[in-house]
Amino acid sequence: MTKNKTGAVWEDREVLFDLPFAYLKLRPGEKIFDRIEPIEDTKGNSGTKGRMVVTNLRIIWHSLASPRINLSIGLNCILTTNTKVVNSGLRGTTQALNVLAAYKTNKYEFIFTNLSPNCVRHYTSVAGVHKAYTGSRLYRDLKLRAAIIHNKQLRMLPLEKIALLEHSIWNLSSDSGNLGTLIITNVRVVWFADINDAFNISMPYITIESVNVKDSKFGEALVFQVRKTSGGYVLGFRADPRDRLRSLLTELQALHQAYTEKPIFGVELNWNNDNTRHSDDDIEELEEIGEPRGEMGPNLYLASQLAQNKEESESPPVYSSYLGLAIEPLREGFTLKSLFEVQTTS
Repeated sequence: MTKNKTGAVWEDREVLFDLPFAYLKLRPGEKIFDRIEPIEDTKGNSGTKGRMVVTNLRIIWHSLASPRINLSIGLNCILTTNTKVVNSGLRGTTQALNVLAAYKTNKYEFIFTNLSPNCVRHYTSVAGVHKAYTGSRLYRDLKLRAAIIHNKQLRMLPLEKIALLEHSIWNLSSDSGNLGTLIITNVRVVWFADINDAFNISMPYITIESVNVKDSKFGEALVFQVRKTSGGYVLGFRADPRDRLRSLLTELQALHQAYTEKPIFGVELNWNNDNTRHSDDDIEELEEIGEPRGEMGPNLYLASQLAQNKEESESPPVYSSYLGLAIEPLREGFTLKSLFEVQTTS
């Protein structure tokens, strides 16, 4: 699994478990709305105290005792959120947050129990952020023939600002082309046909892989390559007069780069609860989750041994002063203390 924090956004579209520390770090534009502890992952890690972090892209949970035990639930993967009476390993019979999610062909059920008595903040935070996420899809999703134009005017999003408006732009999706208007904002590129504004397209910068000028059967055209996760379309536009294309390209590439460096995902919340922590205070603390440093436990050791090449020659036993007997040499990064250590959840 190889991911980065500057390419296609994956955090809101995947359900992943036991991630390396680098994947738990916030990507540009990702911000924390709430941080709650102690929270128990009742179904997957019953009896384990953990921390829940709610961002504008996902829900992160990790064990407080062993942060390498963690999960990341993309907000786009969540199907429903509700409450459920469960039997918690730490609180007994109680109400918990029930999250149903889907990723690829799999469906998942997560149950999170707040170990603080009479506290439902984990439910209100997750439900509120998920509602804000689903209500702001125009910031992140490519849309065709959507209700985004009214009386030849763009229906503006709350954080949106128009940077450029260009008339006489041909959409080359048909054999003859369609004449229309191109609107370039700080979050997306919109085109609509002059004779029928219901024939339109909205392309957030997050969905655009690249934009260039290329030759076509109509001559030079402005070509948008859409990311595979958003359909993988190749969309071409022609400008009259054609010498406008280069200046359009320069403007688009600059805005696309600016968005990449500081994305606007559109998920906004105004908390009424003054006790809710601010994201600026939490980012540094989230980074303290850390990945295992130095010693690794028995599960990782077993996985490491199973992954070892069977064709490698066996090493002779060595004497262990810790046990007082001869043992198989330990692999790099492991100690006997870590293999025999019992981790508690307190």
